[in-house]
Amino acid sequence: MKVKTILVSQPKPKTETSPYFDLADKQKVKVDFRSFIHVEGIPVKEVRANKIDLKNYTAIILTSRNAVDHFFRIAEEMRYTVPDSLKYFCQSEAVAYYLQKYVVYRKRKIYVGTRTFPELTALIKKHKDEKFLLPSSDKLKPEVPEQLDKLKIDWTRADLYRTVVSDLSDLEDVFYDILVFFSPSGIDSLFQNFPDFKQNNTRIAVFGNTTKKAVEDRGLRVDIAAPTPETPSMTMALEKYIKEVNKK
Repeated sequence: MKVKTILVSQPKPKTETSPYFDLADKQKVKVDFRSFIHVEGIPVKEVRANKIDLKNYTAIILTSRNAVDHFFRIAEEMRYTVPDSLKYFCQSEAVAYYLQKYVVYRKRKIYVGTRTFPELTALIKKHKDEKFLLPSSDKLKPEVPEQLDKLKIDWTRADLYRTVVSDLSDLEDVFYDILVFFSPSGIDSLFQNFPDFKQNNTRIAVFGNTTKKAVEDRGLRVDIAAPTPETPSMTMALEKYIKEVNKK
């Protein structure tokens, strides 16, 4: 069956240069965006109840922009003035760059990993005497605490935000040729919103092995998977598939 419509389970890109817009234009398909999950801040009262006192830490480990936002939100709600001496360990350049929303970048001690968390731990290891805080969501990849425990450092996890299922009830009678997922949480949202979901002719595209497993565990079929050596991005995988089925 030819592909005419795609639903990407993420917010619409803010930049007009997104490869999804190029895909829609080149392949003459309709691409819609919708967050299947969203993030909500955990109230400061709950954070305090978990014995989190920001002044006890000398370094912060930041794995995402959400972690940055909610660390500074909690700091403000706790009336804690973030000291200039605080060290920031950022998983990627994108996270480090995002810090500029809250601090004067050149006046802070900021250490930047190349992309993955294991790569960041090499930097953390060089500062073993710090007291680290890891601002986190309620859903944290198991590899993160495992890697930090291996370093034998003084670190604390602080859940500052949680992943929540979005209301998709307005999509009940809307059908797409391809649904695109990037996390197991997106699959959970699909079934919480539509417990009787049947795949039928809908193609499912997934990014990452954990997302692929979540789809298969639900008894669904994965039609498009990324990353692969040939298609390292989701848009490349989608384009390859669409070219093949739409020319038939």
